[in-house]
Amino acid sequence: MVYLNEIYHISYHPIKMSKQKRLAYKVAFKLEVIKFAKEHGNRAAERHFGPPPTEKMIREWRKQEDQLQKLDKSKHTLRGPTARWPELEVEVKEWITRHRQNGLSVSTKMIIYEAKRIAVEKGIQDFTGSPSWCYRFMKRSGLSMRTKTRIAQKMPKEYESKILSFHKFVIDARKKNNFEMSQIGNMDEVPITFDVPSNRTVDNKGAKSITVKTSGHEKTHYSVVLSCCADGTKLPPMLIFKRKTFPKETIPRGVIVHVHDKGWMDENGMRLWIDKVWSKRPGGLLKKSSLLVLDQFRAHITETTKKNFKEVKTQIAVIPGGLTSQLQPLDISINKPFKVLMREEWNTWMVAGNHDLTPTGWMKRPTITQVCEWVKRSWDSVKKDIVVKSWICPSSFLIAAKKRNSWGGWECDNKNRSTSASFGLERIELGRETEAEVVSRTIF
Repeated sequence: MVYLNEIYHISYHPIKMSKQKRLAYKVAFKLEVIKFAKEHGNRAAERHFGPPPTEKMIREWRKQEDQLQKLDKSKHTLRGPTARWPELEVEVKEWITRHRQNGLSVSTKMIIYEAKRIAVEKGIQDFTGSPSWCYRFMKRSGLSMRTKTRIAQKMPKEYESKILSFHKFVIDARKKNNFEMSQIGNMDEVPITFDVPSNRTVDNKGAKSITVKTSGHEKTHYSVVLSCCADGTKLPPMLIFKRKTFPKETIPRGVIVHVHDKGWMDENGMRLWIDKVWSKRPGGLLKKSSLLVLDQFRAHITETTKKNFKEVKTQIAVIPGGLTSQLQPLDISINKPFKVLMREEWNTWMVAGNHDLTPTGWMKRPTITQVCEWVKRSWDSVKKDIVVKSWICPSSFLIAAKKRNSWGGWECDNKNRSTSASFGLERIELGRETEAEVVSRTIF
């Protein structure tokens, strides 16, 4: 017989449950288990791989097989925010798939444009097509940007002393001649191909072969001669085509065309550029004293070319070999956005379809008229702010600005320049320092 006080003194010890760690399985493992279960059965898969996973878990995974096949194989679960406009995203994904199957490059900007077009067709009014939506959509759809690697340009030996020498030459020239900002220019030849495919395209994650469709002329080059002034003025572009005869096609206004059997700049091309472009700049007809920055390409520095520049009162500053990426404004900030705009023009042309074909059925390359129009629109679209900033990055052109606001307020955002070429001059307030102090602090 048990008394009440004895029951009262019995100590209570709760049962301790064993803590079992929850396991997470990657999609690749789940698909492997599903494949085994299809051949040998769920219970055999449980014995082979587990437990866990248990037979019940394997049954659930087999129900989700279609969804698992579409996911990134490194993911663990099907969790994640669902699409707000699932039908729209399905159509966009199908559009991307069709373009990639045809070998066409797809950019995020193209995805946004197509999504907005579909949204208008479906009457979706609250769809904005922001970049953040695009990247979330790509993540949900198993898409990513694919690109090639790039080898950076190596700097020449003793490049710092060469940069300092170039700085000093430009500073002395500015002090001696007091050039106006509108009379300081830079000219450079940019090689462009008739096909301008991107190295980056949206495609399925894990795809082994990344191809981009072209007309077959991605190695057929021509040169675009770009030039600009330190006040932001953009001068008309000149195109040099690889041929012996002048093209019979219509050349748009605002574009100069030259031909050469190798598609390069030569003395005749320089003479044409000086007469049709450089001499037509604001102040060029008055033959104001000017300074032109050039690289060491042979046609730029021949005796005939130097004589032609002397006739129009232009002093040339030749950039040391291998240092154009550090000292040439066009190389620093302008050529890249120009090429991006050219690539967009080419992509639009490729996507539009209805291309002319050769008698054997191959796609013809873009015409010279089309290429000239692309160059003109792309060059017109380069913002003046970018041109002005490009002259601030190579700080040698900043030194002799005497007014505080001549260059003030701009900041170089180019990461690919040497520290010696910038010297911390991007935000100098020259109204508080004498020119001698700036020169002394920069050069020495």
